[in-house]
Amino acid sequence: MTLEPIIAPSILSANFAALGDDVDAALAAGADWVHFDVMDNHYVPNLTIGPLVCEALRKHGVRAPIDVHLMIEPVDRIVPDFAAAGASLISFHPEASRHVHRTLQLIKAEGCQAGLVFNPATSLDTLEWLLDDLDLVLLMSVNPGFGGQAFIPATLDKLRRVRAMIDRSGKPIRLEVDGGVKPDNIAAIAAAGADTFVAGSAIFGAPDYAEVIARMRAEIDAGRGLLA
Repeated sequence: MTLEPIIAPSILSANFAALGDDVDAALAAGADWVHFDVMDNHYVPNLTIGPLVCEALRKHGVRAPIDVHLMIEPVDRIVPDFAAAGASLISFHPEASRHVHRTLQLIKAEGCQAGLVFNPATSLDTLEWLLDDLDLVLLMSVNPGFGGQAFIPATLDKLRRVRAMIDRSGKPIRLEVDGGVKPDNIAAIAAAGADTFVAGSAIFGAPDYAEVIARMRAEIDAGRGLLA
């Protein structure tokens, strides 16, 4: 099942002094989702933002889906807060939850779509047992914790494996990739099977958001042509 490509700028790279306006600008330039990186200085060695910022974006007027990536441990305590704050999708790392299936059930019960996130060196074994319960699989193409890192090429093989698993399931599960995604590698990422693309510095660090997003879409189309 082929899903329309989604570009989700990561606000980790946005201008936090004018966050609402910067997010508005990215969406007006053609972005689809808002990617929201939550770090706790525990699961990852960095500290970022929480539900109040998500709620503030909704109050500011952001209507696009907010794609919350929880890089925190434990997970369950914060899920209801993000759901109440306006999250559309909530993803987490399986090793950060004592009971992964229960956490997925909690996310769904709170009215959000649910995703699992796999670090570059994390096995996909868990995915085999949980694929039917997912709306999204996110593969990290850098080690989580910091923006601006370089894409890890081995992610392409991992993307192909997950793409095959999703295709066999026949379910409309999104395959997202996050880390070092840029116009010059997004075609290869799309060709490996990704349909949802997180980009932080590549978008928010560019002088013209619309130009870089348009370039990304053109490269995604080229990569999908290779996949076909």
